[in-house]
Amino acid sequence: MAEKIVITIARQYGSGGREIGEKVARALGIKHYDENLITLAAREGNLDETVASKADESAANSLLYTLALGSNFFGSAMNFGYKPPLNDKLFLLQSDVIRRAAEEGSCVIIGRCADYVLRDHPRRLSVFVYGDLPHRKARVMERHEGLTEAQAIDLINKTDRRRSSYYNFYTGNKWGKYDNYHLAVNSSLLGIDKTAEMIADAAKLLMEKE
Repeated sequence: MAEKIVITIARQYGSGGREIGEKVARALGIKHYDENLITLAAREGNLDETVASKADESAANSLLYTLALGSNFFGSAMNFGYKPPLNDKLFLLQSDVIRRAAEEGSCVIIGRCADYVLRDHPRRLSVFVYGDLPHRKARVMERHEGLTEAQAIDLINKTDRRRSSYYNFYTGNKWGKYDNYHLAVNSSLLGIDKTAEMIADAAKLLMEKE
């Protein structure tokens, strides 16, 4: 695998996207970035990691700041004389970490609008992992012992809304829209292991492409 590749994975809650990303990284023998991005960004920005974790993958709530930014977050974020909200500062810090990680070598990056941050990367495979609601509900209930079916569905809907708002706010694109990604994969069809295998195989083919 002479060519570097960066695989970005966006995912519906309960689809197994995080586990799939970890398995893809292991299959390819490359680095994997997920929640460790929070740690790296917090260190770089001298932020409290616990506070940063609470702000992770949440769009800024400041109406004034949103109006000031307009539609171009990247082009405007550092041009104002007031301090940006923590959510925005964390997004910018994580974006810097993501770009450096992609420069250093092949890796898998979960969430954090990585497909958009690295949209100009010449060897990027962006994937959106989704799943059928019954499978997602079962995974969430297994992960969170004691949840009822109704509570699991509510958690799924709230988490997906949060991720969608985050992505839409910071990129100006629509989360989950097929043409924002190279691959959209239903993990319910083949299961976690085979879905990871398929993505890894696609990455290998991309690396072999001239």
